[in-house]
Amino acid sequence: MKKTITISLIIGIIISALAFYLAFRNVPIADLLVYIVSINYFWIFPAVLVVLISFILRVFRWQIILESAGKVSFWQAFHPLMIGFMINCILPGRVGEVARPAVLNKKENIPFSTGLATVAAERVFDVSILIILFAALLATIHIDPNIDIVFGKYHLNRETLVTVGGGTFKLLLLLIAGIIMVSFGRTRKAIISLIMSIPHLFFFAGPEFKAKIKKKVCLTLVSFVENFASGFALVRHPSKVCICIGLSVLIWGLAGFSYYLMAQGCPGIELSFTEIFAVMIIICFFIALPSVPGFWGIWEAGGVFALVLFGVSSKDAAGYTLVNHAIQMFPVIIAGLVSAMVTSVNILQVSYEKRGK
Repeated sequence: MKKTITISLIIGIIISALAFYLAFRNVPIADLLVYIVSINYFWIFPAVLVVLISFILRVFRWQIILESAGKVSFWQAFHPLMIGFMINCILPGRVGEVARPAVLNKKENIPFSTGLATVAAERVFDVSILIILFAALLATIHIDPNIDIVFGKYHLNRETLVTVGGGTFKLLLLLIAGIIMVSFGRTRKAIISLIMSIPHLFFFAGPEFKAKIKKKVCLTLVSFVENFASGFALVRHPSKVCICIGLSVLIWGLAGFSYYLMAQGCPGIELSFTEIFAVMIIICFFIALPSVPGFWGIWEAGGVFALVLFGVSSKDAAGYTLVNHAIQMFPVIIAGLVSAMVTSVNILQVSYEKRGK
């Protein structure tokens, strides 16, 4: 295993262990076990079914995004997507995001950098929808302004959520502006022209040094911009963008519905669908932090924090979050492993080969 991956895993373990401690420090293990036994596990079946349907919609969305690079069938997109998500669940460093375009490149001969750009495009849709829905939920759902939950040195409350959401929204706007500039021909040519003028900044250097800068820096950046643009070619087709937005709303709506279904079998989780949906969004913000594979610890910390905000006891919040986490993860792992076997993909090889030796 590479040194960077090892460091990532160590950091993730530390953060996850701390998150687990903060999430469960006030919950006796015996009480947690009693709660887990009391859950009505019948609700696993509809919850898992909804999770799988949401991933089928992800495949359709990725097919649309990939059309600029080449036509791929449902199964040609399904297997790399499930392998990528599965790898994120079992390996550190979110290497599944890299593995997915690597599998696509190996099986369908689509350039790796283009495939990676389409994965980035997916993430832009996901983050955009989540932030918009998060803002709408904060405006409509009542969260007691007096609630203040201490996680280590941090005070987490409604004000914290508003601050984080506002900052993320501003970053998203900058990202979208950058994508638009790279995706359209005129602005892309201007960006490439600026990149190719970098050697002129070293007016004091000799021609050999400038030639090296051009070859190793400028041409590499230009290649990246061109491939990135091909992955985001979707923005030049408003109808496809609208379809992807609609699919993104459905994907996250189904994801929230799976949380809600599982809550029906969990004692003490008597929240509305919109409140459960808000819990899911808060968990998504938490798992953006580094953690061990599968987001263990960070997920639980986010879930407990979010549920306590809505008046759920720490014991009930911890039990529901832990069980629901497993339900969200294991079907993806199983489906990904089946896809890896069907396509004869070496999981470790595709996870690390594009990162260099």
